[in-house]
Amino acid sequence: MKVVEGGDQQLLDHATTSIAVGSKSFAAASRLFDPATRRSAVMLYAWCRHCDDVIDGQQAGHSATVVGQAEVHERLASLVAQTQAVYAGLAVHTQAFAAFREVVMGHRIRETYALEHLSGFAMDVQQRQYEHIDDTLDYCYHVAGVVGLMMAQVMGVSDEQTLDRACDLGMGFQLTNIARDIIEDASVGRCYLPRTWLDEFSIPPQNLAQIQYRESLAVLAQRLVDMAEPFYASAQAGLTALPWRSAWAVATASGVYRAIGIQVRKRGAHAWDARVSTSTLEKARLVLAGLWGAVASRGRQWPARPAELWQRPHHAYPAAEHGVRAAAAQAQR
Repeated sequence: MKVVEGGDQQLLDHATTSIAVGSKSFAAASRLFDPATRRSAVMLYAWCRHCDDVIDGQQAGHSATVVGQAEVHERLASLVAQTQAVYAGLAVHTQAFAAFREVVMGHRIRETYALEHLSGFAMDVQQRQYEHIDDTLDYCYHVAGVVGLMMAQVMGVSDEQTLDRACDLGMGFQLTNIARDIIEDASVGRCYLPRTWLDEFSIPPQNLAQIQYRESLAVLAQRLVDMAEPFYASAQAGLTALPWRSAWAVATASGVYRAIGIQVRKRGAHAWDARVSTSTLEKARLVLAGLWGAVASRGRQWPARPAELWQRPHHAYPAAEHGVRAAAAQAQR
């Protein structure tokens, strides 16, 4: 098997193409980073996108297919093994993992975060049932909250309070995504809405995509969008700790995703007639709004994080950090 080396233009081109095809919203915001941060951010995105695509049998986040259970378990095990190989300083064999290795080495990305992210994909593989909203929030943490944590490390964040705010932004993103993608997810047999919510409206999970449930689903989607709002508001406090261009990019990304949620709420039962997105003109407006948000955040004193807001788990990280050091030492040999 061919060993792929990182650090060259080919890796950046691969990552840039991945983000351009997979997420136009994040692609627009990523252009606002300084060049070095942008390189690492898009490379981290490329790894996250690759892992998601492998599990879902899709291309750049689109056209997901149902993958057999035996095969999908093998795919997940391979992703875990390749991720652990990065931290062990072993060879990598795909551009996505070569890009991820560069980010890990450059920013000391915690191994715990990377493995927690893969645990989110494991929930899909294991067809986890989400009985209560806390179960859904746990899923949001693994597939998006930890991405916020890793992205924050790329931007130079190390203090736990700012990391909390970065995680909150990821939570807001994922709640918005779930609301927008309810019908699309159902087409591949997935439902992230809590069973208690579905029971409240007598919606059978296996039939929730049927047209007669759209009015009820619109109510539940609005709940998700409303639940995302305090996470977005909390995340604003993290802007102060970021370099100004990173703050601009993050504020813009937050604005774009919040706008998607607003559209889902506005469309009601028609939210899934066509995929909700923001127009080029709207993105341009949100870039300017993000700039103002970044400027206004400089030196601002923010209120404490709301105690009632869902809190990410906190871990001790010495093993993960040792793994990064060992990988870095190995790479230099």
